[in-house]
Amino acid sequence: MDTVAFIRLLQDTMACTDTTTEKRIIRFQRASDYRYFLQQMPQVASSSPQKSIRKMPSILGIACRLPAEETLERFSGRIWIEKDCKISVHSSTQKSITVDKGIPWGVNQIKAPQAWGTTTGHRIKVGVIDTGVDFSHPDLQHSLSRGINLLNRSMLPHDDNGHGTHIAGTIAAANQLQGMIGVAPRALVSPVKAFDHNGSAFVSDIILGIEWCIRNRMNVINMSFGMKTRSKALLGAVINAHNAGIIIVASSGNDGKRRSVDYPARYPQTIAVGATNKLRRVAPFSNRGAYIDVYAPGDKIVSAWLRGKYNEMSGTSMATSHVSGAIALLLAHKQGLTPSEIKAIIKRSVQSLRGSKARRTIGELDVMRMMQAVDKA
Repeated sequence: MDTVAFIRLLQDTMACTDTTTEKRIIRFQRASDYRYFLQQMPQVASSSPQKSIRKMPSILGIACRLPAEETLERFSGRIWIEKDCKISVHSSTQKSITVDKGIPWGVNQIKAPQAWGTTTGHRIKVGVIDTGVDFSHPDLQHSLSRGINLLNRSMLPHDDNGHGTHIAGTIAAANQLQGMIGVAPRALVSPVKAFDHNGSAFVSDIILGIEWCIRNRMNVINMSFGMKTRSKALLGAVINAHNAGIIIVASSGNDGKRRSVDYPARYPQTIAVGATNKLRRVAPFSNRGAYIDVYAPGDKIVSAWLRGKYNEMSGTSMATSHVSGAIALLLAHKQGLTPSEIKAIIKRSVQSLRGSKARRTIGELDVMRMMQAVDKA
């Protein structure tokens, strides 16, 4: 049986110190094989306690280190093996600025303030899979739940990069008197730290983050990151979240490409976001074209930063956080909408881009039109 032989290989790998290994994701085609593997796992792990095997039950998978490719060909039947690729956050330029109090231009441009009389995103849970968050930031004091640190489970998901704090600020900052206000000031951000201080993560960390979001019943998952290669394991996790009723918002990438977007934004189960500037034009760095579902402000966006500060950043990452906030406003206004319904509402409610030859169906996020579309339905 493939699984028995695979367990033997894993035990040998764990015991051996001089084998060249790479990080892999292994998925079992059959639930019975996966269950059998889990039963045997304690004795496999005991071969070398310091080498970890991480379980990913939602995709019947594990992540661990395995020998180089040629030894793995014989397992192609009932076990799928793929490289555990690196994945990066989507932001380009950044600069530190003095406090820009009040409502940032992007929040205004999507017309979020006009909706606050009706909805503020109250208690909608947004999982932000990113670099963590600055828990001490005054603008985020009332906007955060505990979340999880997948890189060090004994610690809170503290941000050591800044990207995750910036994303959280745009979604749900709520400091009207001294600081800034995000798109959905009463929404609750759950920081899921999967990315290190360099803004880098492995696909397996993202999958574990998605599993955590499903278990903890997030309403929305913000994914401001991407990679060029397709991962079947990541797709499996995204499909599971989609089927659990979670809306996944993903950034398209900053390569200025016309016919391509990064994964996971390219998967049909996500909402793929491109970036616009203050002139309502597609930002030069943003990927664009038919794979984009909606554009949102992503150029020179001011938001929260480490140590209570503020930073200006550009990228499709920033655009994505505007869309996640807008969905939180919509869900608090009308509960029970499915991911497919929300995607359709967003695409139906866009405002036209300037200077764009794109199909009229792809435009910029408009919160008020979204609200009206739901009220008419």
